[in-house]
Formats: sequence, structure tokens, C-alpha cells
Amino acid sequence: MEREGRVDAEMFAAGKDLRLVQWLGSQTWNIDLEAAKRAGVSVCFLPIMSCIHVAEHIVMQTFMLLRHATELVKIIGERSENEKEPALCDEDRFEINWKGFRKVQALGDKKFGILGFGEIGVEVARRMKGFGCQLYYNKRSPLPAHVESELGIVYATAENLTRECDIVCSLLPMNSDTAQSLSFDFFAKMEPGAYFITCGGSGTVNEDALIQAIRFGHLGGAALDNFTWEPIKLTNPLLELLSDPANNVILTPHVAAGTERTNRANDFANISRLLSGEPLLNQIG
Repeated sequence: MEREGRVDAEMFAAGKDLRLVQWLGSQTWNIDLEAAKRAGVSVCFLPIMSCIHVAEHIVMQTFMLLRHATELVKIIGERSENEKEPALCDEDRFEINWKGFRKVQALGDKKFGILGFGEIGVEVARRMKGFGCQLYYNKRSPLPAHVESELGIVYATAENLTRECDIVCSLLPMNSDTAQSLSFDFFAKMEPGAYFITCGGSGTVNEDALIQAIRFGHLGGAALDNFTWEPIKLTNPLLELLSDPANNVILTPHVAAGTERTNRANDFANISRLLSGEPLLNQIG
């Protein structure tokens, strides 16, 4: 079932032959597990693999931006003017950062903000929590306090999140309200040197505004997996930014959700297990 309303004792009572509730995704906090137990109903969640793929992609984007990966890949094959001559390494001799690169940053002391906090946002928070960064989120209505505590997240207004976070990740869906909404004013509000990531709806980012923020050095970098026009136009100025790795721009062709075909048979595995008396997968109640 999709996430809508609360699954409570009244609903369990209405399902006279109900034996299993399987929630699509992992946001199960609207299910009254005590009521389910009293009604003799098993409760499981069904992971959405495409959302997990996107979350993993965002982790990759984050570290590539913080480490300025594209620039590091480029400079390692270039000989610097003041660089030492190569020497054989052993247990006592090695050369740390022989390029004198000064842009590599860690995630642990950063503020990471998520705009648009649905199933993907939850999966992102679960992965980012372990890195020790401060996690902020924004959605129409704040989550229950126990959910915020479990995920290690703090609610912030969209305005405050944009202004205060070192990394802003947009997962906003595309609709009439969000189309081209991440524009000049949005990027101007971001902290100087902050990083921008989007794996949300295609068409939510005003690409001209983002390009200006990068070219004038206001942002420290950006990673995009979706675009206003898809496939991306070969005349899109975003592609020009790739010619200079120092811009710290990462563009991928809308592959964050993965490229492997999902095995839909797993969606029905718990029905077979329930009928045959086998242990259920991802059971929470």
C-alpha cells in the first residue's frame, strides 16, 4: 500500500480476513503496530530499490564534490613546476599530497540539508547519519519527534535550510509550483562556497541561475542528475563547465535510480511466505 493517512485499529477491524499489511517503502511510522498485534495482523515494509539507488548516488555526488574529484583526476596526470622528482616508496618513504591540493573537505563537520523529504530523503538521511554531519530537512509538515530522533534529522524552513547548510540537496518533485523554482534568488541565498546537489524532479532547477552561481564563484560546486531538457541539449552551457574541472561540476544522464531491471517477484514474496508459514521479509510487527 502507498503512504496515505494512518493505519489504525479501525482499519484493522474493517479488514475481517486481513492477515498482512505490506507498506511500500520504509516510512512505516503511521502504522499502529500495537493495534496490528491485537488484530493478529503481520506488518512488513517493502524497500523501494530505485529510492535506495538514488540515495547511494547522492552519497557519491556528495563525496565527489567535497573531494573535488574531477579536478584531482585531472591534475594527477600533469607535472607541476615545483613538483619533486618521483622516488621509490617504501615503509619509510612516501609523499603525501605532492600536488599541494588544498580543496579536499570532510563531510563530518558539514550541515547537510534535504529539500523535499519523501522516501528518497529518508534513505539519504539513513546513509548520511553515519558520517556524523548535521542533517536538516524540509517538507510540508514536520515528522513526528521520534522519527526525527531515529533518523538524526532536524526540521528547518526552506529559507533557513538554503541559507545555512553547507550542502543543499534538492529532492523536490516537478510540478507547477516547483518548475524552475530553484532560480537566481535561491542560489544567491546559499552560503558562499556551498555545494548544490539535485536528484529531484527534472525541470526544477533554473540552469542559467546555477551556471552563474558557479562561474562567479559563489558556489563551491554542483552535481546534477536531471535537467530541464532531457536528453540534455548538446548546446547546454552546463556542459561547457565540464571543460574546467576546477568548476567542480558533476553531470550524470539521469541514472541515479539505477540501470538494472527490478525483480518485481520480490513484491509478492511475503504473500507466499505467509501462506506457507515461512518467516516474513522486513517484518516490523
